Amino acid sequence: MTALHASVPCTKNQYTFTSESVSEGHPDKVCDQISDSILDAYLRQSGYSKVACETLCTKNQVVLSGEISSPANNKVDVIPLVRKVISDIGYTNPSLGFDADCEILNLLHRQETALMENQGAGDQGLMFGYACNQTRQLMPAPITMAHKLLENLARLRKNGMIGNILPDAKSQVSMLYCGRKPAALQNVVISTHHLPLSEAQFGDLKQEITELVIRPTVAEMENDSHCTFRAEDYEIKINPLGMWEDGGPASDTGLTGRKIIVDTYGGWAQHGGGAFSGKDATKVDRSAAYMARHIAKSIVGSGLADECLLQFSFVIGESEPVSLMVDTFGSGSMSDMELEKLIRSSFDLTVKGIIEYLDLRRPCYLPTATYGHFGRDSSNFTWEKVKALK
Repeated sequence: MTALHASVPCTKNQYTFTSESVSEGHPDKVCDQISDSILDAYLRQSGYSKVACETLCTKNQVVLSGEISSPANNKVDVIPLVRKVISDIGYTNPSLGFDADCEILNLLHRQETALMENQGAGDQGLMFGYACNQTRQLMPAPITMAHKLLENLARLRKNGMIGNILPDAKSQVSMLYCGRKPAALQNVVISTHHLPLSEAQFGDLKQEITELVIRPTVAEMENDSHCTFRAEDYEIKINPLGMWEDGGPASDTGLTGRKIIVDTYGGWAQHGGGAFSGKDATKVDRSAAYMARHIAKSIVGSGLADECLLQFSFVIGESEPVSLMVDTFGSGSMSDMELEKLIRSSFDLTVKGIIEYLDLRRPCYLPTATYGHFGRDSSNFTWEKVKALK
């Protein structure tokens, strides 16, 4: 067991918990963004489009596959969309082995009729939603910080405040916990792809990341009134293996849906196994997970519990979940059974009800493909709103 900082007394169970995030230029996230940009394009034509789009990216190539059907007559020209996503991320240098002028193989095809006509769940499966009061976003603190680090790194890369870095990057945050609450920041890791550098330039880059990204991000979270952790003596690791000149899809093949833990709660809460990106809202892997997050956040945001985990399960073709589980880890102001009754009386949990309640037929998905689907401040993320419950 890890010893807790002497300045942070704890009489409960002590342990270290770690979450990671990846940047918009990570190969898997490139694929998620391409898939969601195609989904949004079809939803602009018709909110009743059914999309299951998968993307693979590798050296100088993108492969699109999956099933799409839309009531709209006009077929979407996906090739320009793919090139725009790649360019917007920052892959514009052909010498790096992957850029917006790469080869694109389009294998997308029409969805089979039986699935097109299905009005219930598009597949069987289980979905989880979670919320807690560790941060103002009602998210676990480690994944929240991991996302913020890379959002800030990308912003400074794009505005030129930090030069020589490239789009591919990863972060990792470890926090010491006392019971179910973060007590102390233990270490912060950022690894970023960059242009060829001298030893002196590499040293300067690490200093810039420390002073312009890591310390301001930690300070921002320390000032969050919800946060209980201290950051008095934490370790910083930047590119711990050394220089990283070979990165991006040219060096590491990406696939849609491989970062499901990054997309959700950083491992702090369970995951049902279904990915989100490239799927329209009839796929309950996505829509029911969004609804479960909204309900859990509403329970915590309404002061009914300090944390809340929900599980739904659906069967293909059926409109309502076949099961609903509520777990507040003993933190609820009422029993979990009473909360389940409150949820069932307060929300329409049918597939159609979820889609309409959260307004999920909109083209709103591309922004979800980076820095997490939950804990975001965007007003377009309807599942992040809190419904007052009592």
